[in-house]
Amino acid sequence: MISKHAPSVLVSELDGALWHKSTYSGSDNGCVERGRLQTGRQAIRDTKDRGLGMIVFEPDAWQSFVDAVRSGAM
Repeated sequence: MISKHAPSVLVSELDGALWHKSTYSGSDNGCVERGRLQTGRQAIRDTKDRGLGMIVFEPDAWQSFVDAVRSGAM
């Protein structure tokens, strides 16, 4: 499942995604994974329930999100 607000994602784009678990994920199963999609977009999903879907970011939206987190705005 993919959020209805996310950019459309092809199944083939997801098949080739490189997923990485966050180093901030704890031992309490509160884990998040980031996937680099073949198109340069980024996806975020819940490690323990991947079937719930993901949030997909265009490259500049991803960079804005990362910048906001790093600056403490989020």
